[in-house]
Amino acid sequence: MTARTDTAEEPAARAGTSGYAVTLRGIRKQFGSSVAVEDLDLDVRPGEFLTLLGPSGCGKTTTLNMVAGFLTPDGGRILLDGQDVHRLPPDRRDTAMVFQQYALFPHLTVGQNVGYGLRMRKRPKADIQVRVAGALDRVGLAGYEDRMPGQLSGGQQQRVALARAIVVEPKVLLFDEPLSNLDLKLREQLRLEIKHLQRELGTTSIFVTHDQTEALVMSDRIAVMRAGRVEQLDTPETIYREPVNAFVAGFIGQSNLVPGICTEAGPDGCTVRLSTSDTLRARHAGTVAEGEAVQVLLRPEALRLGAAGDGHGEGAATPITGRVVEIVNEGSLATVVLETAGSGRLRVSVPDPGAIGLPTPGDEIAVSVPPGTAHALPAGR
Repeated sequence: MTARTDTAEEPAARAGTSGYAVTLRGIRKQFGSSVAVEDLDLDVRPGEFLTLLGPSGCGKTTTLNMVAGFLTPDGGRILLDGQDVHRLPPDRRDTAMVFQQYALFPHLTVGQNVGYGLRMRKRPKADIQVRVAGALDRVGLAGYEDRMPGQLSGGQQQRVALARAIVVEPKVLLFDEPLSNLDLKLREQLRLEIKHLQRELGTTSIFVTHDQTEALVMSDRIAVMRAGRVEQLDTPETIYREPVNAFVAGFIGQSNLVPGICTEAGPDGCTVRLSTSDTLRARHAGTVAEGEAVQVLLRPEALRLGAAGDGHGEGAATPITGRVVEIVNEGSLATVVLETAGSGRLRVSVPDPGAIGLPTPGDEIAVSVPPGTAHALPAGR
């Protein structure tokens, strides 16, 4: 399918191919009989933070490695700043990679690791020392030049890897799941630090992850990939609120997908009869027709415990009843899981559960769907 893109483009992006920092056209990569990337088109704007997001095996890391020059496409073109780099080796592409496994030289000091790329470029020794010190200061490791990698924590090693990438001042920074080996708190801290650093430097960046939270927090735009293709390319907010299909809806954020039939469709929304026989109004992206089977996306945080009024009349919330089967209480947030008749299980997020109280498993309760929160998607896409 054709990836949905946002229409509000910057002037550089509207200027044509030469206005993009990275351009992929018709990229294909196959390993034996397995196609990893299929006819991929992608444009990355100067200075933006673009994330390739998707499940394992979707082609995101293969795509990144082709941009870096570690893999050669079987077809298509790769342009950096308008220059075709299809046949250029990695060291001539003006890119730098931050790897998942850090890839530090264990026998070199931190300073020697960070300055390695500059030495390969034959920069003067005094310049290398100044730039290494500056890069380490940027990542919060000032004064660590003489330490060995084995003396550092995982987070510190990843900071060294980041310093080694930025010290050469590449036109494009590439990140291959750099936070996946870290614990949760450190991962949350470093993803903000990386984003702040990228904004400060203004370096075009492509970030690969399967972690949806990382993508939502860090990205200017997200390319959601499946089976070697981009399903949707847009801002985090648009992808979260207006996914183009059930795959994207299910992959980004927590979601409830409820089957139904569109009984009336207009330019801005449609009426859906759910499998529970309830009806509700839902937004759609212009891809839903009357009589068509749909899946209605209901985000857990949009739902409310308890029916609002009788659920009838213009602007009223739609109630759905069910039996509580599980409650996951995380302190500041709880998830109530209900089994409904015909619509499967619904997850409802409850902020500050201690203040309002929670039902107990086995209770029959109603959940209300506030107007404007449901989004209809074509079934089976």
